[in-house]
Amino acid sequence: MSIRFTTKARRGVVAVTVAAGLALSVAGCGGDGGDDEKPKPSASASKDSGSKPSAQEGQTSEPLAEAKGPSGLLLQITSAERDSGGFVTVNGNLKNDGSEIVTIPAELSGNETEIINNGRSFGGATLVDSKGKKRYYVLRDTDGRPLTTTGFSALKPGESMAVFLQFPAPPASTTEATFQLPLFASALIKISG
Repeated sequence: MSIRFTTKARRGVVAVTVAAGLALSVAGCGGDGGDDEKPKPSASASKDSGSKPSAQEGQTSEPLAEAKGPSGLLLQITSAERDSGGFVTVNGNLKNDGSEIVTIPAELSGNETEIINNGRSFGGATLVDSKGKKRYYVLRDTDGRPLTTTGFSALKPGESMAVFLQFPAPPASTTEATFQLPLFASALIKISG
C-alpha cells in the first residue's frame, strides 16, 4: 500500500507542478523553448550534491536562507517562487552537516493526525506573513496528503536531499515571509514571482 501511496502522491505533485509550469510558459509566450528543462520537485535523496548544477532555477550560489536543526541537520532554502496557480513553492536542500547518521525527526511532519497518517513529510512547516498577520500551512491534495517531500528517514554524514514544500500564496504585496519548521530555527525568505 505504501508503494501505491508514494506513486499516487508523486503523480499528484507532478501534475500540480506541470500545470504550474505550463501556466508560466504560456504567460511568458515567445520564449526560446528552453522551459522544457524546468526542475521538478523531487522526494529522492541526492547522493552527489556537487557534480551537477543546482536543481533550483538559477540558484547556484548562495541560498536565500539557512535554518539549523537538531543533530547537525541544516536546511538551505534555495528558492521561494510564487506561481500563477495561487501557491508558493519553497525549494531547498536538507543536509547532514554532522559526523554521524541522523534519523530525520518525525516532528517535521507536524502534529495533525491527517498528515501524520500519510507518513513522514515536511507537513509541519509554515510560512508566516508578519505584514498581513497570517500563517500559511502546507497545501494538501484531495486525499489529505501534504504537498511536500515525503518518504525519507535518515541522512548519512555529508549527505543531502532536495526538498520542496507548497503553500497558499500570500498577497502579491507580500515579498517576504518567515519560514518555520519544527525543531529548526526560523528563517526570513524572499518570495519571488
